[in-house]
Amino acid sequence: MLPVVALVGRPNVGKSTLFNVMTRSRDALVADMPGVTRDRHYGVCRSGARPFVVVDTGGLIEDADGIDALTAQQARLAIGEAQVVVFVVDARDGLLPPDRGILDELRRSGKPLIVAVNKTDGLDVPGALAEFAAFGLAATLPLSAAHSRGVEELVAAILPQLAEDTDEAAEPEAEDDSIRVAIVGRPNAGKSTLINRLLGEDRLIVSGVAGTTRDPIRVLLERDGRRYTLIDTAGVRRRARVEEAVEKFSVIKTLQSMAAAQVVVLLVDARENLADQDLTLIGHALDEGRALVLAVNKWDGLDTYQRAQCVSALERRLQFIGWAKPVFISALHGSGLRELMRAVVRAHASATRTLGSSELTRALEKAYESYQPPLVRGHAPKLRFAHPGGSNPPTIVIHGSRTKHIAPAYRRYLEGFFRQRFKLEGTPVRIEFREGENPYAGKKNVLTEGQIRKRQRMIREMKRRKR
Repeated sequence: MLPVVALVGRPNVGKSTLFNVMTRSRDALVADMPGVTRDRHYGVCRSGARPFVVVDTGGLIEDADGIDALTAQQARLAIGEAQVVVFVVDARDGLLPPDRGILDELRRSGKPLIVAVNKTDGLDVPGALAEFAAFGLAATLPLSAAHSRGVEELVAAILPQLAEDTDEAAEPEAEDDSIRVAIVGRPNAGKSTLINRLLGEDRLIVSGVAGTTRDPIRVLLERDGRRYTLIDTAGVRRRARVEEAVEKFSVIKTLQSMAAAQVVVLLVDARENLADQDLTLIGHALDEGRALVLAVNKWDGLDTYQRAQCVSALERRLQFIGWAKPVFISALHGSGLRELMRAVVRAHASATRTLGSSELTRALEKAYESYQPPLVRGHAPKLRFAHPGGSNPPTIVIHGSRTKHIAPAYRRYLEGFFRQRFKLEGTPVRIEFREGENPYAGKKNVLTEGQIRKRQRMIREMKRRKR
């Protein structure tokens, strides 16, 4: 476990910008408006001699209610698990009464405290620091997170405060061996509720207000001997309804999370059934070639007739992805989660399966014998051999002649044949055709196919006469 450093402060003082600089990433969403960050966001800082975990938090507001109260609760959880707390203040705003209230709360926590006076670019730095000298803390450092000035000095001040070994609960550093799962869907479908239920704790903010989640939040989970990286994403609405710039950036980050994942879990509200925006998200997952699991949430709130109508609608509208079987769950009560995770494991195993050239070629020969492609100008396309072209999604490269004219229906037939032959569940399968080059193309005095057949008949006739 790496030691943990929490970034706390009022809204819009630059915590997310500082987090991105310290972790050398763009994971945290940054905008010139308060309240953008809500959940705890973890990253690793490797700028100094020793790595440590950095936690970006939402703004601390006294006597807050609604989402602001839930955001403040997440910030306090980060303070509780941190070894060192960096109190970020705004040099341009100066010392405000809420800063004093936050400082009093941080002092009661008993954690080592460093004051980072942000946004000092263009200001009289000694004068800005003098105003915050009223805090009575020796560790008060100027910085400009937007221009990466003063960050090295801040890291140098943090490192001596970190213990060599820690038992604090922190997000594990390594996630390379885990299954990356992006939870996507429309706003208020229950994505954060699902992750909290899987973790068994209130790790993410859950609210009845649509659009609560803005940043993609990565959480590590170990379940039944397997490790997962769960990515909670912002809900995606129709483009016509997206007005705020922050929501536009959230949608972009959601699509980036789908591209970075290995398995996409599309969460659908069973009460609202499948919407056009859900189909759009499925299209993005297919474009990225990601394994797909369809999770129908809030299933426990439907009666028998509503369930039958929901299943019928799903079968009707999802015929084009018949390989993605729906799983019916209740994120709030936890029913169906075991089946959901099993579907994720099966989809991941299918998407990353390694296929050999020999077994693919044998399967291709069997498929070709069972059903040959339609004739092209009186001649049937020839499919000679196949080999793997990659995984996630499984890609099969088929070599032959006249493959440019193979009909889309025959491509779908081959995809279904390979899927059934190798039991590929929950993942798209891509078929690529490669046209075999004619070795005599461009050479003179080359016989045509008709002349070749005529000569072959003559040779056979001569052999017959000799007998």
